[in-house]
Formats: sequence, C-alpha cells, structure tokens
Amino acid sequence: MAYSIQVQNLSKQYCIGSSQMETTIREALTSLIRHPLRRFCEKKNHIWAIKDVSFNVEPGEVIGVIGRNGAGKSTLLKLLSKITFPTYGAVKVAGRAASMLEVGTGFHSELSGRENIYLNGSILGMKKREIDAKIDKIIAFAGVEKFIDMPIKRYSSGMELRLGFAVAAHLDADVLFVDEVLAVGDTEFQKKCLNAMGDMRGGGRTVLFVSHNMAAVENLCRRAIWIDSGQIVRDGPAKKVIEEYLSTFKATRGAGMDFETITHRRGTGEIRFSGIEFLDENHQSKNIVCSGERLTIRLHYRVEKKVSNPHFGVEIFTDMGTLVASLNTWSSGVEIPYLNPGKGYIDLNIEALNLMTSQYHLSLWTSSVGPTKYDQLDYCAVLEVEPSDFYGSGRGMERKFGLFLFPCHWKISGMGHEASPILSQERVPVQPVISE
Repeated sequence: MAYSIQVQNLSKQYCIGSSQMETTIREALTSLIRHPLRRFCEKKNHIWAIKDVSFNVEPGEVIGVIGRNGAGKSTLLKLLSKITFPTYGAVKVAGRAASMLEVGTGFHSELSGRENIYLNGSILGMKKREIDAKIDKIIAFAGVEKFIDMPIKRYSSGMELRLGFAVAAHLDADVLFVDEVLAVGDTEFQKKCLNAMGDMRGGGRTVLFVSHNMAAVENLCRRAIWIDSGQIVRDGPAKKVIEEYLSTFKATRGAGMDFETITHRRGTGEIRFSGIEFLDENHQSKNIVCSGERLTIRLHYRVEKKVSNPHFGVEIFTDMGTLVASLNTWSSGVEIPYLNPGKGYIDLNIEALNLMTSQYHLSLWTSSVGPTKYDQLDYCAVLEVEPSDFYGSGRGMERKFGLFLFPCHWKISGMGHEASPILSQERVPVQPVISE
C-alpha cells in the first residue's frame, strides 16, 4: 500500500545545558572549529524528546495527536515537517506538505500580507498562476481584507494566525501539519478551521492535527495517536484512545490536594505549586461544590528564591478538554511586587461558580510577565460540580440545562406580575489573598 506518511524508529535527542544544538553540518563544523575540545570536556545531560516512534498514515486520513504538554507532540510535527532533523530514524512524506506549527511560520515581517501569501506559496512549490487563482479566497478566509497590503509586523497575532492557516489550507498541499494554533483564534475562526480540515478529509488530503481539545479531535478524526514522554502509548480509533487518555487524569482526583510528587510539570522552579484546596465562604474545606455557590480555590506554593512581579493563573476545562475559563492575576490587574523564599498560598475567590453539574479539570501556572514560566501543572486537579437548587424552586440546576448557569429572573408582561429570583446574594468584589 502507498502511504502518505511513513515514520520508522523516529528519534530526537536534545542536550540539556549546552548553549545550542547543532542540527546542520554547517553548525556542527563551526562549533568544532571554535571549540575543538568542548565535546570531550563538557559533561552533558541528554533527553529524548521523541524515541523510537513508528507509524504509517494512509492518504486522506485526518489523525489527532494528543498528549500532555511536553510529551513530544510538537517535536514530532517539526520532525515530520523537516523543520528539525532526527537523531536517527526515517520519515517519508508523499507529495507536497504544508505546516502550521506556530503563528507566523514562513512569514517575513517586513512584507505585506499579500506578498507573504506569494512567498509562502512559492516555498510550498506553488506557481504564481496557482496562487493568483486562489488569493481572493485566502484573503476572505483570513478576514484581513482591509489590512492585506500592510506589513505583517503590524498584524496582531490573531490576524497573523488567520492568514497563515488560510494559506496552508488553500494551497493544494497533499499533507497538512497543524499544531494547536487554533487555540489562538476566536471562536468563529476556529469553526472555519475545523470545517476546512473536515473538507480536507473529504478531499483526500492528509492532516495531522495536534490539539488539547478532545471534542475537536473526536469530531474530526477517526484515528488518534497518544504520545507521552516521546513515545506512542496508543494508536487506534479516536474515541477509544481519547477515553483511555482522559482516564489517566482521574488518578489526580485522590492526590489532587498534594502536588509535591507530580512529575509532569514544566517551569524553572523558582516557584512550585505544592497543593490545592477548595474552601467555602468561611474558608472551611469544601467537599461538595454546587452550581452557583461561592468558592475559594486556595493554591499553596513554595518559593525557592525571591521572585519579583509573579503572576498566577487557573484554567478550567471540561472533561473533553474545552477551555471554560482562564482566571489569572494579570488580567485581573492584581500586582504582586515580590515573593520571598518560603511557603505561602494565594486565594482565588469566585463569587458564584456558574457552572452546571459536571466534572471539570484544573490546570495551574505561575510566571513572570516575560513570560518565564516558574511552574505549570496541566490537568492536575478535578473539580466536581453538583446540582443545586439555585432558585429555591425545588428543581435542581442540572447538566442537561447546558454548561453555564446564568442568574436571571423572568418578567411577564400584561399580567401585572413579575417573577423574581428567590435566591439573592450580595455581590461583593473580591481580590486574591496572598500569604507569605
């Protein structure tokens, strides 16, 4: 059988602590001339970002690549796209390939959007007349008609993303690699992209799609590849692989209060999360969280050395990986001048948890404005939201009513009657509390 993509024993090793990795002959020779004894004198630590990965992809398959942050998904796509080269192993891609791995890939900042379309198209091997025939569709898809003759350097990251995906989607590539860039666009553009990838599947084009959105992967892909620590854990039907992958997060439920033993974390380590608590309005531990109630999420941390102007964030996801909310000190305008070495906690006070009954996953991060990530924990705790009698009607607010609870009241015109909410809560602005 003729495969669209063939991967055999693909591996990529990186050196920790060296000033750079030489991935080309020129870089290697230059390094050897400048530092002839460095390879013999330096003691280096090595990690395998990808290790002995093998799989084949048939023409027309749309495959979801899933896994935790740092699992090796992006490295895999860079190897397949030949942006970087393997330590060993082989990759064969049949036909013309296009990549959308990060915002602005293949763009020249000084050129206009229109010029970059031609530049990117020529890099992909398209002739000018082919680009001429599709340029209006590309511009319309990206929604940048008013700015198409402005230099790319003046585009927002969202505009740059839209244009980049539009080029990759329209320039007749046989194989398309997409790496989580859809998370940057707005909801309308995400729908466009997902529809475009669905059309590619029907048109016989091959797509490898990296995403944390399990609902999108299950909807688009019949097959999924789950990668962890640079190796394939499962390769099979998307629904089954996703179920197995998500089941691994349930193990965090019992140990969710203590993060000291968690190894799947990223960051420099100046600040480390050590635990989490769910508290009621009296700051007592809360075993059951109900829709519409007040909730305090207390994040315990440990500071290794003095840190200036750190920020903290909590991200809430559905059990299928859809981002529900991203709450952080930066967007809230909360300034933390510094944190001294030692232990402390920061409280996130949620006035009303307007989520319907379901299971939600929390990810945590702390960083500088730069940003330099001090610590990041993905899907490290589970928040179980139970039904509540929010309106005092005796009818619980359940999952069947949707995802969010919107406090409201009904007014009936013409009957001299107004229906008001039974439950009334005083709305008091809250700020996170920091303890050093």
